[in-house]
Amino acid sequence: MAGILFTPCTMLHAQTYPTRSVRFVVPVAPGGATDILTRTLAQRLTAAWGQSVLVDNRPGGGSNVGFEVAALAPADGYTLLMAQPAFTVNVSLYKKLAYDPLRDFAAITLAATSANVLVIHPSVPAYSLKDFIALAKSKPGQLNYASSGNGTTGHLSGELFKTLTGVSITHVPYKGAGVSVTDLLGGHVDLAFLSLPSVVPQLKAKRLRALAITSAKRSALMPDIPAFAEAGLPGYDVSGWYGVVTRSGVPKEIVVRLHMDISRALAQSDVVQSLAASGLEAARANTPEEFSAFLRAEISKWAKVVKTAAAKAD
Repeated sequence: MAGILFTPCTMLHAQTYPTRSVRFVVPVAPGGATDILTRTLAQRLTAAWGQSVLVDNRPGGGSNVGFEVAALAPADGYTLLMAQPAFTVNVSLYKKLAYDPLRDFAAITLAATSANVLVIHPSVPAYSLKDFIALAKSKPGQLNYASSGNGTTGHLSGELFKTLTGVSITHVPYKGAGVSVTDLLGGHVDLAFLSLPSVVPQLKAKRLRALAITSAKRSALMPDIPAFAEAGLPGYDVSGWYGVVTRSGVPKEIVVRLHMDISRALAQSDVVQSLAASGLEAARANTPEEFSAFLRAEISKWAKVVKTAAAKAD
């Protein structure tokens, strides 16, 4: 955070931090990408600091349980939160929240991104994004897209797609990602917007067909799949992302220290390779100011989508 002036006292505070264990809140259950990334960072920070970084999984409420736990923590830098897309979507999706993602948190850094992908059942006669848009326009309301529930990224990705293309496709919400993918594989629904790592085996086995990566560029995981912009739909960017925040009010010098140490960990080659194996791309050179601007932009983007879709949380 350029331009911050430190007194000898505050510099000493930053140099001695942390003097005890740090809690790293994960707003989802163990095992997924958010959890894998957090545990990877926790291990590296533990080694760097000589203090334990304890991963605290707090799933539930569309990630709101974990967000609330972190929002109620003391503003001392000893509680971190791994934020993900729900952090910027829920403020528009839920009528009442016990936290505000901008007011109650201080951005530290974007940590990683992951690609999502538009996939269709092989029975759908489209072999490119342009083909599919033309097909959907010729059959308004007849093609169905699955998601793991109302208000999820998969649901809102479809609504953004509808807004930008003018197509009419029907949302079919499921109670979880597993059931939605099973029905997609069975041909009971036509398409879905899914995380690329979760469907690579089905794509390689040709049980599903990928049309485009929903992020701004191709994924190293499957580089033959074009990004939306090059496939004919510029402006469509729905990347999976993960970033570290802490309570607002944490001394700025501690935020700077956290940013420096987390960025250093993410730049280590073995960390980059380990995350890549899970379909994650480590973020680099992302400042607190840049991550804060990113969060504001995401909140604004999804507020418009939620309003247009009249989406509601389950």
